[in-house]
Amino acid sequence: MTATRTLSLSRVDALLILLTLIWGTNFSIVKHAFGEMDPAAFNALRLDLASVAFLAAIAAVQRYTPNGGGRARWQSILRTAAPLTRTDWLSLAALGLVGHFCYQLGFVGGLARSSVANSALILGATPVTVALASGALGEDPVRRHHWIGIAMSLAGLYLVVGRGAEVGREALVGDALTAMAVLCWTVYTIGGRRLMARHSPLAVTGFSMAFGAVPYTLYALPALGRTSWGEVGWTTWVSLGYSAMFALCVSYMIWYVAVRQIGSARTSLYSNVIPIVAMATAWLSLDEPVGWRKLVGAASVLGGVAIARLERKRPAIPAEE
Repeated sequence: MTATRTLSLSRVDALLILLTLIWGTNFSIVKHAFGEMDPAAFNALRLDLASVAFLAAIAAVQRYTPNGGGRARWQSILRTAAPLTRTDWLSLAALGLVGHFCYQLGFVGGLARSSVANSALILGATPVTVALASGALGEDPVRRHHWIGIAMSLAGLYLVVGRGAEVGREALVGDALTAMAVLCWTVYTIGGRRLMARHSPLAVTGFSMAFGAVPYTLYALPALGRTSWGEVGWTTWVSLGYSAMFALCVSYMIWYVAVRQIGSARTSLYSNVIPIVAMATAWLSLDEPVGWRKLVGAASVLGGVAIARLERKRPAIPAEE
């Protein structure tokens, strides 16, 4: 009997859709904040706030949540039963340095020097780099239908943002920084999965973020010193809180839970849905036009994600009478 492929969606897919909504709307939410606060200062504060929240959650879970029991599946997401070894701590520090400090430098620096379209197109290569690295390291088998989904998603992403791409010396520097961010995120995604073979997503996400927040805060000290705190409005503080609690805490947890459940390659493909959410948010809040080109591109991205989530299903063999 031949096997057929069916679209298999789970709670993890629902969480990843929530993640794309949070990250997609985050662009418009923090845009106002950058008018009142230096981007480096804003990033440092949100990283620090998110790190404190993570460390408090880790301490509370380890202290008040019993090991094992009827909710073992959720406890495996929140609670780390195995002790962290010296090698684990070094790995977490490396993840924090690459996935938070270096990634933020590349992402923010690239966006400041190049266009949003350039940055979105380069970030769209993330599923490709993650899939290649996962396959090379034997982490995830990347099958033909997954590559078809990636190709459709990249083509759709180009239709959504490709027309706004820029070329120039400053843009090239920004594009190089964004490419660095893609590589950093690839390392962070795959490296985190290896740690999560022994430890919870909460612990891996929280400790790595805390390790990354320290050097980033030191880097941002001049920007923090230049900020006129009395001129920062309440909406900026709300944006900061949203970005820290949802765009960092909730979303990073979802990312690592998904990486552990469905693999690095399939999880990373959802990152290409984020520009679509950002486009829809801009249309609703800023009245930016959305033409047929962007609609076709959005459909192509979503179709690519759906194809990549197809799973092989073999027909049941009838029992012998």
